[in-house]
Amino acid sequence: MAEYFVHESSYIDEDVVIGEGTKIWHFCHIQKGAVIGEKCVLGQNVNISSNVKIGNYVKIQNNVTVYEGVQLEDYVFCGPSMVFTNDLTPRSKYPKGSARYKKTLVKEGATIGANATIVCGNIIGKNAMIAAGAVVSKDVPDYSLMAGVPARQMGWVCECGERLDPQLLCQQCNRKYKEVESGLSPLV
Repeated sequence: MAEYFVHESSYIDEDVVIGEGTKIWHFCHIQKGAVIGEKCVLGQNVNISSNVKIGNYVKIQNNVTVYEGVQLEDYVFCGPSMVFTNDLTPRSKYPKGSARYKKTLVKEGATIGANATIVCGNIIGKNAMIAAGAVVSKDVPDYSLMAGVPARQMGWVCECGERLDPQLLCQQCNRKYKEVESGLSPLV
């Protein structure tokens, strides 16, 4: 008996790994070579392309395709209808093939809002927050709040998701941060 749930309307290719406790809802397709971690939730009409790696506790909302070349670390949240790309210069007449796809890494705890677009070849930092509708076209620092087209940094966010005050303190959970090269780092 499977240790995960797949709705009967979904299709799972051969040579796929699905972690314990994961739930895959209506009309999803998981393609060959994909690896999905434990306790993930894939909403309706989610497509996971070949060879994609998804960590544990990832939530992917309705109508999202995670294309080959994209990797999602643990606790990533992908909002409804957000978009990943994997080719900067696509041509129908001149397909490049997967060996030439640009890689995209979404680090642990990052959130990508509804209808946001993540242009390939970039890294979304740990616990970063991408606003709904934003278009990310460059690397995103850890804990940064990004919004707009193109996305620009609008501030910093806590691990809990709240916006940080000017002293880099979370008024909700009292975590405090310091600036580092990669963005922010929690003070211990």
